[in-house]
Amino acid sequence: MKLTRFPQQKTNTMKITNPPKAFILLAALISITLLMAISKITTEAGLPLLTAIVFYGIGNGVAAKTGQDSTPVIGRKSD
Repeated sequence: MKLTRFPQQKTNTMKITNPPKAFILLAALISITLLMAISKITTEAGLPLLTAIVFYGIGNGVAAKTGQDSTPVIGRKSD
């Protein structure tokens, strides 16, 4: 019998399941935010782009969960 000082707890962790797609989304978010910060694009033009990028990433994960052919950017970590 193995005695441990602290019991093992199962943690809910996530992993990036499609690193290239996550990198592209991250690069786009940083680029648009930077362009807005240095006033190369207006807030009226930048915020819709940021919203589209974020919801694309979220929608990609939801599509994969419902069985549609799509690799999510972030998914549950397999044990």
